Amino acid sequence: MKRISGVVVMAMLSGVLLPGVSSAQTREKGPWWPNAQWGAADAAGGSNWITPDKVLKATALVKTGRIIELGHVYERGMPLIGNRSYNILIPSFPTHGPFGENKVVYNDEFVTGEIGQVGTQFDGPGHVGQQVTMSDGSTPYVFYNGVPAEEMRGAYGLLKNGMENVKPILTRGIYIDLASYKGVTTLPEKYEITVADVRAALARQGMKESDIEPGDALIFNTGWWRHWPDPKTNSGNPAYAGREVVNWIIARKPSMIGSDCNMDGPESLVHTDVTMKNGIWNLELMTFAAMENEKVSKFMFVFTPLRLKGATGSPGRPIAVL
Repeated sequence: MKRISGVVVMAMLSGVLLPGVSSAQTREKGPWWPNAQWGAADAAGGSNWITPDKVLKATALVKTGRIIELGHVYERGMPLIGNRSYNILIPSFPTHGPFGENKVVYNDEFVTGEIGQVGTQFDGPGHVGQQVTMSDGSTPYVFYNGVPAEEMRGAYGLLKNGMENVKPILTRGIYIDLASYKGVTTLPEKYEITVADVRAALARQGMKESDIEPGDALIFNTGWWRHWPDPKTNSGNPAYAGREVVNWIIARKPSMIGSDCNMDGPESLVHTDVTMKNGIWNLELMTFAAMENEKVSKFMFVFTPLRLKGATGSPGRPIAVL
């Protein structure tokens, strides 16, 4: 045990708790935890912003009821990061039957792969961690809200920080068309997006940063969706958000961000500072093909992560309702 600020706190990795005290309460305070907005036990992060009032503000933006798809189809041949895989099999056709007097048959599918981390993918609280040196000299891997790997590790899914903690997101989507502002179809490789770019893109769309409210979803178009399904979508070096834009995003307090790449640069600041440290979830590899001819910057945005207990991320079908 060690004494911090006059209070006895168990070593973070000891696996022993004081009677009636949770591990979140006894966890040593760290460089990004406990979460200042949502507290030490939180695992929902920015999805906590989705209140009934927030939903009503989003639904007020619906004028025509048209639905715009913002996610790719999950299919064989889609670009994958590293050695990740995706497979869908129909075991036999039909898979079952015929049954009964009416000779009914039906089909099943068998899906394998890193299902939460392929295609249009949503990073949850258990996806990104970082090695940290603690006051006792230990160097654990620590994830959202200071949860160490030893409290999360499970053979059949994460024991903490699983996707089941993230709430459905129905909020105002703020579309930031960086590619159109720069007058290009796709931002150059390794281009560092600046706050000046973001502000100018908003201004071009008749908006200013003060129009952004806590809990909004900030959606960035870099033009990289045009490369899909070229492997360059994942293996290239897309435009990215550096320290300046990362700090700007955090200050706006969105529920999540989304883009047609992962917007992460050489320092991985989107994954570490935006998601891991602040619980602002990240939806990667969206598509904006259907947005090209739309003259709208604010819309009702819907994304409901699958409640996959213990998962690190989720597939899904993001939509804009205009």
